Amino acid sequence: MIKILNLSAILRRMKVALLSLLTLTLAASAQSQQAKELRLGVFPNVTHAAGLVAINKGLIQKELGSGVKLVVREFANGSQVNEALAAGAIDASYVGPGPVMNAFMRGVPVQVYAGAANAGAVLVGRKDSGIRNVKGLAGKKVAVPTRGSTQDISLRHLLHENGLKASDEGGNVTIVPIDPANMPAAFVGKQVDAALVQEPWGAIMEGQGAKLIVNEKGVWNGGNYTSTVLVVNTKYAAANPETVKDLLRGHLAAINLINKSNAGAQKAISDQIYAFTGKRPNSAELFKALARTKVTWDINLQTLGEYAQLNKEAGFARDVPDLNKFVDLSVVKSLAK
Repeated sequence: MIKILNLSAILRRMKVALLSLLTLTLAASAQSQQAKELRLGVFPNVTHAAGLVAINKGLIQKELGSGVKLVVREFANGSQVNEALAAGAIDASYVGPGPVMNAFMRGVPVQVYAGAANAGAVLVGRKDSGIRNVKGLAGKKVAVPTRGSTQDISLRHLLHENGLKASDEGGNVTIVPIDPANMPAAFVGKQVDAALVQEPWGAIMEGQGAKLIVNEKGVWNGGNYTSTVLVVNTKYAAANPETVKDLLRGHLAAINLINKSNAGAQKAISDQIYAFTGKRPNSAELFKALARTKVTWDINLQTLGEYAQLNKEAGFARDVPDLNKFVDLSVVKSLAK
C-alpha cells in the first residue's frame, strides 16, 4: 500500500512538472511569435500632429522599448493607407475616418483604437479665382487629397447644401485629387481654383495670397467632428496586445505634449513635415493651423455616425458601419486615466 501511495505522489509531481514545462514552452513560443516591429503610417499634416510629434520625439519608440522597432511610412492620402492595410504592408496608421470606414466595410481587418484630431481642414480659393463663397464654386475646379477622402466627403456635403453637385454627380464642380503638399504649387500654376485641404496646407496657401472661403468650423458641424483616427490591423492587435498598448501610450504622450507645449510641438511638427516633404511651414502658418485643429484621443461617436451618413450620401458606401465593431476606445480610455 505504501509503495502505491509513493508511486501516485510521484506521478502527480511529474504531471505538475510537465504542465509547468508546457506552460513555459507555450509562453516562450508566444513571445517568439510576437512582432519585432510596428509599421506605422502617418501624413505630413497638422491633423496628424499627434503622430508627427510622437515620431519626432521618439515617444512611441520609447514605449515600445528595444524589443520592437518602430518603422514609419509616410502617406499622402487615405487611399494609399487603405491599399497598404489591405496588402498587410502596415500594422497601424493615422488616417481620416472616411477612407478607413470604407476599407472596414469592404472587409479589411482594421479597427479604430483612438481619435487623433478634430476639424483642421479649410476651404480656400485662389486669390484671382473670383470665389467668395461655396456657391462661387460652380464651374470651378476644386482640389481634395484623394477621391473618397474625409475632405472629399465634406466638400460634396457643402456643395449639396448650397445647391451644387460634383461633375461625377451630374453637376458642374470638378473635384481634382491632389496631394496636400502639392496644392500650393497647384494654386501657383492655376491648375485648380480652390481646395478643401487639411492644415497646415490651407494656412500655407493663405500665406501665398489665397482667400479663406470656409473655416474649420464651417466645413461641418461647427468643427466638432473627428478628422483623424488611429487605426490598427485587428490581426496584429490580437497577436500583439502589449505592443498596441505601447503605441497608444506614445500617442497619448504626444497629445499631452502638444496641449501643454505649443512651441515645442510646433518645432517637432515642423521638423517632421520637412523630413517628409522638404517643405517647412513657418511659425505663423503652424500657429494658425494648430488653432484650427483640436488634438484629442477622444471620439464623439454620435458625430462619427452622422459622418458615416455623409459618406453614404456622397456615394462612397451603400451603408454605414456598425460603430461598435468599427471603433474600440476601451484600451485608450483605460490608459488615459
